[in-house]
Amino acid sequence: MASLLLKNADIIVCMDDAGRELQTSSIYCRDGMIEAVGTADDLPDSADQVIDLTGKIVIPGLINTHHHLFQNLTRVLPAAQNATLFGWLTSLYPIWQNLRPDHIASAVSVGLAELALSGCTTSSDHQYLYPNGARLDESIEAAQQLGMRFVATRGSMSIGVSKGGLPPDSLVEDEAAILKDCERVVHAYHDPKKGAMIQVALAPCSPFSVSVGLMRETAEMARQLGVGLHTHLAENEEDIDYSLAHFGMRPGEYAQSVGWVGEDVWHAHCVKLNTAEQQLFARTGTGIAHCPCSNMRLASGIAPLRQMLDIGVPVGLGVDGSSSNDSGHMLAEARQAMLLQRVGGNPAALNAREALRLATRGGAEVLNRRDIGQISPGYAADMAVYDRDTIDLSGTWTDPVAALIFCGPVKTRHTIIHGKLVVEDGQLVSLDLPALLERHKQAALSLLAS
Repeated sequence: MASLLLKNADIIVCMDDAGRELQTSSIYCRDGMIEAVGTADDLPDSADQVIDLTGKIVIPGLINTHHHLFQNLTRVLPAAQNATLFGWLTSLYPIWQNLRPDHIASAVSVGLAELALSGCTTSSDHQYLYPNGARLDESIEAAQQLGMRFVATRGSMSIGVSKGGLPPDSLVEDEAAILKDCERVVHAYHDPKKGAMIQVALAPCSPFSVSVGLMRETAEMARQLGVGLHTHLAENEEDIDYSLAHFGMRPGEYAQSVGWVGEDVWHAHCVKLNTAEQQLFARTGTGIAHCPCSNMRLASGIAPLRQMLDIGVPVGLGVDGSSSNDSGHMLAEARQAMLLQRVGGNPAALNAREALRLATRGGAEVLNRRDIGQISPGYAADMAVYDRDTIDLSGTWTDPVAALIFCGPVKTRHTIIHGKLVVEDGQLVSLDLPALLERHKQAALSLLAS
């Protein structure tokens, strides 16, 4: 079994129940899992690979709970730069309908590489359109090539413009075909075991792009197959208006009516949940992927994060799509989450360690994973390692942990996933980044020209 010794780190942020931040300590890993954390004297003094982390901060790998990786081919589209959600979508759908499998594979590779370089070790991805023969398989294969822990969600859209939905008819699928493919990808790729690198969840895009029947049938299928459920919910005022007009109820009530609450469910955004809906999510353990940068970019509003945390709603962070953020840096997302809660006038509304917890352990809880998000024995060896001696963190000697959120955003020195270096000395290990970026450039230009 392969072993890894990370020794003499200045600080290890465990993110465990005790909230430990260990000084001058080490981590011993075997076969992708953490076996021991403590002083060098208490751990084995050798391993197959030994890395000296003097001058470094180690945190649990960052966990991204919501993304649309295909969108990094269409960042900063001028027609969509100053639009709210519905206008933004209608500007981009005509381009996205020309996506091919090779476009998506390139986009996912670049998007995951960007995340890994920031210290992200687990990412969910919400792929909800499949034009021109595209499948979820391309995204999963790209994640496997990089070595990213990946939660691939089989999204779907079935209600096009002709039936009162938002997407063009060219991007919707037959509902029977959607369910058939959902079952296929779960059987082909989902790993329910501890330490799983690939998991699958089912994810109709949103209440305004699928039928009530598909929402219910998807929930039933997911629970029969033992996988999670994910969708967008209550993102902005237009979303609320649509729900009231079409379903006669608010989004949280609608989610409950179709079986979309529970510990196996997480919803993206939830900017506009009212108090009763927040309490419903807290009672049922329904998770939320909080995406502050995207919510600001699309003028969706400020999610009531402090209130939701105080009543026990599970919350993680998501960078959201690369056409609506337009960045894939998880520490930047955590920083924005902290700052955005302070805009209302309370400088203590969210502190740095709370923001860091959202980006790590909070994400693990939202994804219903009990094997990631902490640096503790028995957890997966997923870690992000940062240099303290950088210009980004200069002058932060009084509280270098908080500095990761207040300053930067910084990139990692090392990103370790399942005990393997995916980023080493600031460079991707398994991918040729210049070649990858050139292919991505050509894919983006060909998509925009089609």
